[in-house]
Amino acid sequence: MKYKKIGDILILNDDYDNLDELASKHKVKTIMKIDHIQGTKREPVYKVLYGHETETVNKENKCLFKLDLSKVMWSKGNVNERLRIAKLVRDGETVLDMFAGIGYFSIPIGVHSNAKQVISIEINPNSHYYLCENIELNKCDNITPVLGDCLVETPKYKADRILMGYVKTTHHYLKVAVESLNKGGIIHYHETVPEKLMETRPISRIRQAAGDRDVELLKINKIKKYAPGVEHVVIDALIE
Repeated sequence: MKYKKIGDILILNDDYDNLDELASKHKVKTIMKIDHIQGTKREPVYKVLYGHETETVNKENKCLFKLDLSKVMWSKGNVNERLRIAKLVRDGETVLDMFAGIGYFSIPIGVHSNAKQVISIEINPNSHYYLCENIELNKCDNITPVLGDCLVETPKYKADRILMGYVKTTHHYLKVAVESLNKGGIIHYHETVPEKLMETRPISRIRQAAGDRDVELLKINKIKKYAPGVEHVVIDALIE
């Protein structure tokens, strides 16, 4: 049986008969099954199997994340990446977090770095609500939550570091991201890519968006296997 525990809620991948026993064993109040995440707002299609409360608080990397699993997604596979990025942020940086969700990257940056400001853009009103809750919960007074479309909101800001923690259509947002990146800034661009194109396609897309600006590939970081023969990767690129 495959499962993941988020706060005091258990998410099952498979059917299981004795849910009372399972809830007692894992000390959870609710058991859910999430079929898939849909749309640009990343909303879950789910079923509650046991209990009824879908809001919880998850602890990760010394951060607290309040969320409602019937309304917003939680990506457990990015746990190491979230802390890696927070540790890369330099003192006094302005960071722009596109597709911020409930603060998956913004909150660890607020907790573990000395960033001057973190601008967190999220299109889903429910995710934005929990982003605001998590800013307060973690006492992060340097995070500015912005409700809106990244294509519209990103050009309003300038940043030293830009996070693009979304996959599938992320490359459509590269141009506005690059235009908002200060000279010598760093972009962290997520993409799902066939293994054979991993070394070439993501960085070529960044270079195309950058136009005549110089692009230096700093790192290709594998997050997880997305599908057979397809990797979820993050490209760290410095753009002059």
